[in-house]
Amino acid sequence: MAFIHFSRFGKVRALISLLILSSLPLLTSFSRDDPSPGLRGPAFTDPSRVVEMPDEWVRRPIRHSPSLGDFDLVVTLDQHLFTPLRPLIDRYARMNKLRIFINEGTCGISAGMLVRKEVDVGGFCCAPGLNDRLPGLRFHTFGIDAIALIVHPENPIDNVTLTQARRIFMGEIHRWSELKTSTGERGPDIPIQPVGRLHCKLRPGHWRLLLDNEDLFSADLLEVGAIPDMISQVASNPGAIGYEVIWNTIRYREMGRVKVLRIDGYSPLDHDALVSGRYPLYRVYNLTTWQGRGVEDPRAERLVQYLLGQAEKVSKGHNIVPASRLKEAGWRFRGDELVGEPDK
Repeated sequence: MAFIHFSRFGKVRALISLLILSSLPLLTSFSRDDPSPGLRGPAFTDPSRVVEMPDEWVRRPIRHSPSLGDFDLVVTLDQHLFTPLRPLIDRYARMNKLRIFINEGTCGISAGMLVRKEVDVGGFCCAPGLNDRLPGLRFHTFGIDAIALIVHPENPIDNVTLTQARRIFMGEIHRWSELKTSTGERGPDIPIQPVGRLHCKLRPGHWRLLLDNEDLFSADLLEVGAIPDMISQVASNPGAIGYEVIWNTIRYREMGRVKVLRIDGYSPLDHDALVSGRYPLYRVYNLTTWQGRGVEDPRAERLVQYLLGQAEKVSKGHNIVPASRLKEAGWRFRGDELVGEPDK
């Protein structure tokens, strides 16, 4: 009988290997034209760059933690992927009579469990950084998701340019009255409070498409560590502005209501604008499998391919643009992995 178990890990054990590798530079690849050159961070890393690991590590097989019990597959997913993929994995487990343990975590937890070779499949809400590219690890892109700029629901501003957004988060635009609504009226004469969640600093894309690194953000940035805190801070402060994917503004609606801004006239809900590059901010969802003697499990590969095949159905409720549509639009792939934006 199929069985699936759900759990949330707390803290990740010390990842010495990742800390050593954290100084490796990121590569900017296939960047689009940008009105603010030098401010946008890299969107992807070079997939041909693989971290060198000791031979002992390379030969080590996948070993599930004994504390989990007896499972056929162990999967850890970033919090963005956990909600849409959990019912799909549950169904797949029943259909194929598999015992699958699935953990809800973060990109950091996925990276930690992969470097310890404790999981068969890992899930990320970002494109891989260079220190994620372990020997034998393959990335499969599920899709991309627009990152929305969010403000207090009573803020009359409904659109900003990408340049204005950057200047706001850099602290160069200080009050909402410096901006105008779509009808030409000035915004309220109150201070702007930028709010940021600076996660996954060593991974490309996500908030780094707005500003490359934390040093570029305003000294007045209110930094939060969790998604619910981002929503509550923006919902409770009439002057606040933050960023998050649309699904999380719905998922954490009990933390408060927020309003979504258009960027350069385009909504984060407009998939055509996102795919064509007119909407500039997004995150990349990836799943991993292992390839090679001692680590490869055909059951994990079949599970991931099944999930990729369900991406178009998932996209309707979670605002995800599936990899299949990106391929049709000319985004660059290496195998299943998204590695670059389309040429202009």
